[in-house]
Amino acid sequence: MRSGPSMSNVATIAATDSELVVRARSGSETAYRELLARYQRPVFSLVYRMVRNREQAEDLAQETFVKVFQNITRYDPKYKFSSWIFKIANNLAIDTLRRKGPATISLDGAAHAETADQVEATRIDVASADADPAEALEARQLGGAIEQAVGKLRPEYRTAILLRHVEGRPYEEIAEIMDVPLGTVKTYIHRARSELRGTLAHLR
Repeated sequence: MRSGPSMSNVATIAATDSELVVRARSGSETAYRELLARYQRPVFSLVYRMVRNREQAEDLAQETFVKVFQNITRYDPKYKFSSWIFKIANNLAIDTLRRKGPATISLDGAAHAETADQVEATRIDVASADADPAEALEARQLGGAIEQAVGKLRPEYRTAILLRHVEGRPYEEIAEIMDVPLGTVKTYIHRARSELRGTLAHLR
């Protein structure tokens, strides 16, 4: 007959991130393993959708956890641990994207969007608000040009656009990952869209 989980394992699973960080700082391998178990899949999902390459994403996820555990004594507990780890992962992914060129972005929504609402939420609208249907259709066919235009955005604008339109993450989560106020995220995305419209205006 198999025995159930030990009381210590139950306590570890039930512990908050902050409690696990305290234990990890004291050298607890069990706490390290639990943090890894909690964030391995979300971190991989983020970097994979940013770089669109499984092998590269696996390397980035591993590098993220190496950095997290090497610098865990520098983590400031007044911030959410999830925001800290996603910020590290995001920065590594953005550095990779800078080296290899812009990620593939479609005007018709993120590749992982499955419902009409998700498509609408992740679609980049580069047509002006008063564009007629023909202009709007033409704008939505400029996927290749958008890839180049995104690569020219300022890093913070590019990060926000990638997280919103490639990763499909809500504004509130982007604010946590980028460690900036919600209003700043909205400003970044608004300005990025404006710059994209300007860059692509001659193609419409």
